[in-house]
Amino acid sequence: MSLIRLQKFLSEAGICSRRKGEEYIKAGFVRVNNEVVTELGEKVDPEKDRVEFNGKVVDVKSDPVYIALNKPKGYVTSSRQAGDKIVLDLIDINERVYPVGRLDKDSSGLLILTNDGSLHHRLSHPSFDHEKEYNVTVVRPIPDGALRSIAKGMPMMGTKTRPAEIERITPRRFRIVLREGKNRQIRRMVRKVGNHVTRLKRVRVSNIKLGRLAEGTWRNLTEKEKKELFNIL
Repeated sequence: MSLIRLQKFLSEAGICSRRKGEEYIKAGFVRVNNEVVTELGEKVDPEKDRVEFNGKVVDVKSDPVYIALNKPKGYVTSSRQAGDKIVLDLIDINERVYPVGRLDKDSSGLLILTNDGSLHHRLSHPSFDHEKEYNVTVVRPIPDGALRSIAKGMPMMGTKTRPAEIERITPRRFRIVLREGKNRQIRRMVRKVGNHVTRLKRVRVSNIKLGRLAEGTWRNLTEKEKKELFNIL
């Protein structure tokens, strides 16, 4: 097999995006044949060289895995934390997969997991502008004016949120489509208009829909879904 750059190897192994791989290399998290590598020009032979990330051997030979999970409320999407249940506890496969983006602990719904570092980067990075759709329930009936304020964008965390697509479902429920993912964005926007989110459920990421997938269960993406997703991205 021909030599490839170390950051590409990490991406193809599902560890991270190439850009994040560069950061890990410079920070000294990567070893090649038992030696720490900090130079970005390093190349490896996946069939001969032993690559370790954070002390664990990296294997790039795994087939790509693409999973849709219906995350229950109460699970976190980050690495294992004391006292917290994590979404990886719900996935029973041999391959190591990573959540794409975040869905906060108090929210539920669709979460994509994969070992494809390139897809992970393209779905996670805001510059690719893919859609994420949510069903939102709030404490009190929300006025049309408040929904319009959320839809047109509002100041938040030193910037302004992008325009969003909003459709009312009931006096206390609405559907919102975002093309960005600031930390707890929907909850923060709802608070800015004087209300409070009681239930937040993600029902779509790009072309992938939650559908009737039961809470706490997962499925592999279909070939049709994968083809459409790759064409969109």
